[in-house]
Amino acid sequence: MTTFKEIRGTAVQSVSSDPSNPEEGQIWYNNSIGVLKGYQLSAASWAAGGSLATARRLLGGAGTQTAGLAFGGGPPSTNATEEYNGSTWAGGGNLGTARYFLSGAGTQTTGLGFGGYTTTPVANTEEYDGSAWTGGGNMGTARYSMGSAGTQTAGLGFGGKTTVAVTSTEEYDGSAWTAGGNLGTARRVLAGCGTQTAGLGFGGFTTVNVANTEEYDGSAWTAGGNLNTARRGLAGAGTQTAGLGAGGYTTVDQSATEEYNGTAWTASTSMTTARNQLAGCGTQTAGLVFGGITTVASAATEEYSGAALAVKTITTSTS
Repeated sequence: MTTFKEIRGTAVQSVSSDPSNPEEGQIWYNNSIGVLKGYQLSAASWAAGGSLATARRLLGGAGTQTAGLAFGGGPPSTNATEEYNGSTWAGGGNLGTARYFLSGAGTQTTGLGFGGYTTTPVANTEEYDGSAWTGGGNMGTARYSMGSAGTQTAGLGFGGKTTVAVTSTEEYDGSAWTAGGNLGTARRVLAGCGTQTAGLGFGGFTTVNVANTEEYDGSAWTAGGNLNTARRGLAGAGTQTAGLGAGGYTTVDQSATEEYNGTAWTASTSMTTARNQLAGCGTQTAGLVFGGITTVASAATEEYSGAALAVKTITTSTS
């Protein structure tokens, strides 16, 4: 029988406490508790979080997994805002303009909501301070179902629909919007993440669902690696080089999750509840998705934990 030493070149060490900086694949015996342990990659996973108070779809999202922000949505249009603390949602200050199909960026205490639809596309921008929304500068083009990225003082909105899908990109400086470089592919109900100078747009709908990914450098968009599953109405989180896409719609609601490394998308663990028109925030390793629709509007929240190295207890079994 092959021994561990023959495989790794070293024997299993017997130590009184776990190493402070183990290497991937390292195995040791903790003699103080009589347990064999190793340092290995744990699989990504989704876990249920606390439900939204108001079930809704086509809503805006911002923040992190432990400090999330949900606002707007519908139809019918709502102005409801909710704040997430990592386990439950609580009511926040209402939007000034009730709407759905709106976009979001920023954090729970410095949030940004813009665009959307009431009975027509709107250009309204609102800024959140952790308790109340106040009006910001209007977008140059009234539209809805955009991709979004960035912060309250450096926001990014792209694509979406006026009466048709558009390529327009706009940048927000905390008070006013200015035109940026156009997307390569006009589309709506796409997802976005990242920053104003390192943005990521992916998926969406032209006359069909698309898998296109584009990367923004602060002035122009360039093509990135395509999603594995072409879809619309998905949620986005993370950065341009560590992106997360989840859920959406093909011909049915999707639970598919993919991770982007700056070049290509890789399939990851699927969401528990397949749905589309949901919102997302957070990072590739600590993501949050909420709301959406299955056959009815959803209040479901799910928390994503990306694959990560962790200390594991090694056990054996006999039959």
